[in-house]
Amino acid sequence: MSDPETPFRLVVDASLAGQRVDRALADAIGTISRSRVKTLIEEGHLTRNGQAVREPADILREGMDLVLSFPAPLPARPMAEDLPLTILYEDRDLIVLDKQAGLVTHPAPGNETGTLVNALLGHCGEGFEGIGGEKRPGIVHRLDKDTSGLMVVAKNAMAHNALSEAFAARDIDRAYMALAWGLLPASGEFDGAIGRDKKDRKRMTVVQSGGKPALTRFKLLEPIHASVSLIECKLATGRTHQIRVHLSQAGHPLLGDPVYLRRIPAAARGLPQDAKDAALDFPRQALHAARLGFIHPRTKKPLSFETAPPQDFQDLKMRLTGSTSKSS
Repeated sequence: MSDPETPFRLVVDASLAGQRVDRALADAIGTISRSRVKTLIEEGHLTRNGQAVREPADILREGMDLVLSFPAPLPARPMAEDLPLTILYEDRDLIVLDKQAGLVTHPAPGNETGTLVNALLGHCGEGFEGIGGEKRPGIVHRLDKDTSGLMVVAKNAMAHNALSEAFAARDIDRAYMALAWGLLPASGEFDGAIGRDKKDRKRMTVVQSGGKPALTRFKLLEPIHASVSLIECKLATGRTHQIRVHLSQAGHPLLGDPVYLRRIPAAARGLPQDAKDAALDFPRQALHAARLGFIHPRTKKPLSFETAPPQDFQDLKMRLTGSTSKSS
């Protein structure tokens, strides 16, 4: 099915009998998620033999004639805004952009405007074809407000579902650059389940039970005064604050991290004064999503993108190494 606005008809045969109606429809349609089908059924958009059905868990029987209709997408609730975006690639299905630090992804209480979603709505106008019943961008993955770097955003349901499945299956190449306190080994990995910190709901932490599995692999790119490590991190999973949590748990919090860096690290004593000041005064986590690769959901061709860290990250590194020391 290529046009989600055309009603979808399914006549139940013996192979489908006994299945849940939402699961069978999602599998048969193939371009929208089961949760979306469930919502449509609950909203009254499914008929069975001409009668409305609102129960997604109903069991199919052979000979049933199902018709699922798709309401026209509603206007997106967030307001479209003309905000600057650094777009590296765009086609009918998706956008790849380099998000600046300080940009919130989704509108939320306290950040109803000025977000990435507002900017994307302003950029695309009517270009979004309807995701979840609304003309809105499909945010497949997120970067924290103060993390910069590469993101891919879906423009239609097909791309959103395909990219979401690729992220879930770990079929995405993602690499981050980070500046962490202390000297890390040449390479290694952090393997620890991540869950909500019971003492501070704004923080995540490594937990022994009840969390989600998380694996971060790292490579040392450059040691700086044996006090700071420039590293590349690759995500095998995508948990909230994953890199920040794993590094802080290992005793190597990111420079500038406002959540997971709670005291001046002992490693700071090994830095020259100017470098130490720069490191301790950096106002955000020193983390940049530097590489993103995936298979295009429509063309099936591999796409790969790389970006350099933003200027504040580069300036910090130069001050750490003495490239712009005050005495020079």
